[in-house]
Amino acid sequence: MTPLNRALGAFYGLALGDALGMPTQSLSRADIKARFGQINDLQDAGPDQPIAANMPAGSITDDTEQAILVGQLLIEGQGRIEPSELAQRLIEWEAEMRAKGSQDLLGPSTKRAIEMILAGHSPAEAGRYGTTNGAAMRITPVGIAADIADPERFIQSVVQACQVTHNTTLGISSAAAVAAVVSAGINGMDLGAALNLGQHIAQQAESHGHWVAGGRIASRISWARTISVDSDKALLADLLYDVIGTSVASQESVVVSFALAQQVAIGEMNAFEALCMAASLGGDTDTIAAILGAMLGACLGLESWPVAMIDRVKMVNGLALEPLVQGLMALR
Repeated sequence: MTPLNRALGAFYGLALGDALGMPTQSLSRADIKARFGQINDLQDAGPDQPIAANMPAGSITDDTEQAILVGQLLIEGQGRIEPSELAQRLIEWEAEMRAKGSQDLLGPSTKRAIEMILAGHSPAEAGRYGTTNGAAMRITPVGIAADIADPERFIQSVVQACQVTHNTTLGISSAAAVAAVVSAGINGMDLGAALNLGQHIAQQAESHGHWVAGGRIASRISWARTISVDSDKALLADLLYDVIGTSVASQESVVVSFALAQQVAIGEMNAFEALCMAASLGGDTDTIAAILGAMLGACLGLESWPVAMIDRVKMVNGLALEPLVQGLMALR
């Protein structure tokens, strides 16, 4: 399996997870059970979907779109992201969404940061309250373009991509954890070892950004992986939803993605089954599944995803990620 295959597995895994979680995002677990049962295929969003009403099966959301945006900026900047340019692109992206009548807009941390930028604050100051999962959801291109073999340089690349919206210990460490797994997977590291490294890099990255109160990402990843292994599989979804949590908070949703990845690492489920469970959990399902898909795809390759579903996601969204991924790999 080539590094390019793994990188494509990561980006298309992100898109597939995003699309699987699209119709269930922001719904409770009970609502998802009543409407869909267990998600095991791409589904249309209903007319009362709070964010993606009536979107057709296979549609991507902000998770994939903003990851593409970050990837484009990395290529344009030859591996560097200018925080003010990222802020401007995000402003333009939301304006396009509003023009389409979409409710899929900027998340709370990003929105607050953009408002501060527009009010004249510096990028470093604007991101000082960003603790949600927005940075982690769009960090996959950094994991593709930057090599974890040089951890300090790698973490600096993550910080550049996070600073303007999520310049906090929680925002940066959660994004660093995800990016590290992606980068390690592309280097050929197996899933279990890559998850260990992601946890370690999360701990190292805590020294960056403004301190904010909240459970430490590295510690919560370690705890979640342990209880995931020890959990009865029939009760796993309850554990993830009720105990770890599936909200937009980084210390919930990003940690849940690691817990599900651990299930794949120990052979309790395959990659696609894990994405389906993520999409069925309730809460921020599209982001949980997107982050999970990126990590699993990097470690297990493009072949881990059903070809027909990837083709459907490509067709519905006019998506062709190959040139972008090749451009990112050229930076590595």
